[in-house]
Amino acid sequence: MTEPMITCPKCQTDIKLTESLAAPMIESARREYERRLAQKDADIARRELLLRKQEEALSKEKEAIDNQVAEKLRQERARIAAEESRKAKLALTTDLEQKTREIASLQEILKQRDGKLAEAQKTQAEVMKKQRELDDAKREFDLTVEKRIQEGLAAVREQAHKEAGEQLKLKVLEKEHTIAAMQKQIEELKRKAEQGSQQLQGEVQALEIEALLSAKFSHDIIEPVPKGEHGGDVLHRVTSIPGQCCGTILWESKRTKNWSDGWLSKLREDQRAAKAEIAVIVSQTLPKGVETFELIDGVWVTHPRAALPVAVTLRHTLIEVASARQATDGQQTKMEMVYQYLTGPRFRQRVQAIVEAFSSMQEDLDKEKKVITKQWAKREEQIDRVMQATVGMYGDLQGIAGKTLQEIEGLGLQALESPGNSADEMKL
Repeated sequence: MTEPMITCPKCQTDIKLTESLAAPMIESARREYERRLAQKDADIARRELLLRKQEEALSKEKEAIDNQVAEKLRQERARIAAEESRKAKLALTTDLEQKTREIASLQEILKQRDGKLAEAQKTQAEVMKKQRELDDAKREFDLTVEKRIQEGLAAVREQAHKEAGEQLKLKVLEKEHTIAAMQKQIEELKRKAEQGSQQLQGEVQALEIEALLSAKFSHDIIEPVPKGEHGGDVLHRVTSIPGQCCGTILWESKRTKNWSDGWLSKLREDQRAAKAEIAVIVSQTLPKGVETFELIDGVWVTHPRAALPVAVTLRHTLIEVASARQATDGQQTKMEMVYQYLTGPRFRQRVQAIVEAFSSMQEDLDKEKKVITKQWAKREEQIDRVMQATVGMYGDLQGIAGKTLQEIEGLGLQALESPGNSADEMKL
């Protein structure tokens, strides 16, 4: 390791800085540095002491100033309070004087009004007294007049009551007799109308079945059973294209609210009497468990909407049976096959398919019928209300005017009897 070198500033000679040479210099520099540091610390301590003294002086001065300000503020507040108190007392004194003057003025006005009110009350009392005297006199006068009128009208009123009572009694008896006769006649007409309505509904359905079969099977012979004879409603004689008679279907129409099992036995008897191969009942109400059609005890039962599909199927069956009978020339085997076909599931499935197609068409037709029937019923109800109002008004006027009111055609007893006669004629 090389020793540090220093150069002499005067002779420019390099001098090795050995420890013996550098030690006094380092010591001298250290003492100088410590001296300067101690001097600086002393200066700082003096400055801090001076600052603390200045701060204490400032604190004392601030406290003195605050005390002076507080004292001046207290004095100013006291002065302002005294001034405001003086002003308030002065204003209050002025207001009290003004209020006192106003109260005195109001008391004077009130005194004057009390005097006027006393005079007005006295005048009103006198007026009311005179009014009561006038009212008493008027009531006494009215009572006297009423007594005289009552005395004069008593006899006339009694006589009028007697005459009116006798006339009213006669009119009441006459009305009661007329009402009883009309009620009896109305009940009879209702009974006839109900009987005719049920019979007419059945006849209408039978005619509809006849028209339906005639329109669908133009080659067949559709014959209505004469009215009054036993044997169903319509005889349907099935005829093939060559003109061969294949069999007969006996149709019976029922349009009632309830089903009767007695219809089956009766129609079987009619079937035997008519020598028909098949018997069919067309009914709005079907037996329990039957939705559209069913073979019950040898009789086909069907709803009107399925009547045409059933007719098509039964007619086709009769034609096939006749063809099979003609082809086999009395062979029993094919007859048994046809019988098995008629009583088997294939025949029912075919009929069911036909019924479904026709049922859809029938439902559309029923909807149209319901709409038209609803319109007819609405118009009929409106006409009935108009007729009832007219008849009621005519009855009221007739009760007032008596026999002087001219008879109106269509509103008398003869008009009431005519519907019954018409119904009887229609039934015949």
